[in-house]
Amino acid sequence: MSANASGGDWLGLSGRIAVVTGGASGIGRATANSLSSVGAAVALLDINLEGAKAAAQTIAETGGKAIAVACDTTSEASIAAARKEVEAALGGADILVNNAGILRPGGLDKLSLADWNKILAVNLTGYLLAAQAFGEGMRQRKRGALVHIASIAATEPQPFSGAYSTAKAGVHMLSRQLAYEWGPEGVRSNVVSPGFVRTALSESYYQVPGVLEARSKLVPIGRVATPDDLAQVITFLVSDRAGYVSGTEVLVDGGANTILMGQVPRPGYERGN
Repeated sequence: MSANASGGDWLGLSGRIAVVTGGASGIGRATANSLSSVGAAVALLDINLEGAKAAAQTIAETGGKAIAVACDTTSEASIAAARKEVEAALGGADILVNNAGILRPGGLDKLSLADWNKILAVNLTGYLLAAQAFGEGMRQRKRGALVHIASIAATEPQPFSGAYSTAKAGVHMLSRQLAYEWGPEGVRSNVVSPGFVRTALSESYYQVPGVLEARSKLVPIGRVATPDDLAQVITFLVSDRAGYVSGTEVLVDGGANTILMGQVPRPGYERGN
């Protein structure tokens, strides 16, 4: 344990510089709030600059330090400009949380190439570009932590959302590659895979009557996650307390990954027998 991980700074994140992509809302915004609450300065990168500014303002109002940066993570030039802005305002990044993402429904039989490429560009390629840009300084300083937001859809086929599932599966291997290649340079890389989470990205689902209740019943814990449920785990993973954790996945799904065999009829093995 490092010296600054004792006392009041149990996580060792005071003074660290964190970059969160997709920081304007949902898991990204909750993660920025969480990191700020334990002393990190946060750069919220988002294509939605006004949303990122509002999120950064909320952090500032609670005494934290945060900046909003316009960034299209699918563009090398945009990420390079964002890195320059972050370093000028805060310094070199110690932490990167790759969170930006999009959803588009469509079966693989009719999915257009344009939609396929866009989903992979945001949900996978953008993660690589951000890691390359912000990881360079980490590697030079021999210290850094990356967390990439994947999904339970990375390992379980998600009906009529094949491009999203494929991209998230790619995030798993990207993280493991980074953990292997950059580990000797002091950089850790891990994946957090959410289950059912109520965010701006998924809110349209929950506006349909019965969806919240049906999804909650599928989770052994009995509820759909909040963005803060994910943010707390992410904060731990980028901290000194997780200093020997790299190349792995943490499922944050309330136990939803355990339900498959429970859907199979087994007379005599029902609850209460």
